[in-house]
Amino acid sequence: MIRITFLTACVVAALSLSGCKLVKNTPDDEKAVAADASGDDARTDQRIADTFEPTLLPFVREKALEVPVLRSLLSQGLDAAGQAHGNRGAGQGAAWNFALTGTGTVVSAKLDTRARVADLDTDADGVAELTIQLGPVIRGTALRDFAPFYKFDDFRDQIEFAKLGRALNDRISGAIVLPEGDLIGRTMSFTGVVALKSADEALVVTPISVGVTP
Repeated sequence: MIRITFLTACVVAALSLSGCKLVKNTPDDEKAVAADASGDDARTDQRIADTFEPTLLPFVREKALEVPVLRSLLSQGLDAAGQAHGNRGAGQGAAWNFALTGTGTVVSAKLDTRARVADLDTDADGVAELTIQLGPVIRGTALRDFAPFYKFDDFRDQIEFAKLGRALNDRISGAIVLPEGDLIGRTMSFTGVVALKSADEALVVTPISVGVTP
């Protein structure tokens, strides 16, 4: 009886082992990112980590035109200026995007909103020539669209592509620090990107850097 019981236990143990499957315990940072929409945020975070500081910011600074230079180029035609100095966003009718840098006097500012802006006079005529977006809400996708290394075909779909544009704006807005008090009359320097669909369109700058002095 004892022998039979022992043999039965052995058979049960063997059958149990044959039904087991060993599963590797994969660390979270080694797990594959899902190819569907659930992986969008992870891919966006990785793209920003890989490109924002090492590639995007130096690229904008290198390509940035002074305001009078861009104005002169635009007077000769938007497409010609864009082909020589800009990058066009994806899709039919997309804007040309240019890197821009300059300094001016703040002639007006709206700071009681989440979409703060400052209007700058860059040629000392008392009239604002451009608007700087100061966040925390920054509109548009100029930062994304100016960079030729953000290619639409590399994204899952237009939704993931849009998420990158918003994430880049959020990254910039978090880095903008303004001094206390009124901005009007102060000197503001900037480097950023502007999107244009026509040569005479208002210049609204998405900055990568902003500096304010008394």
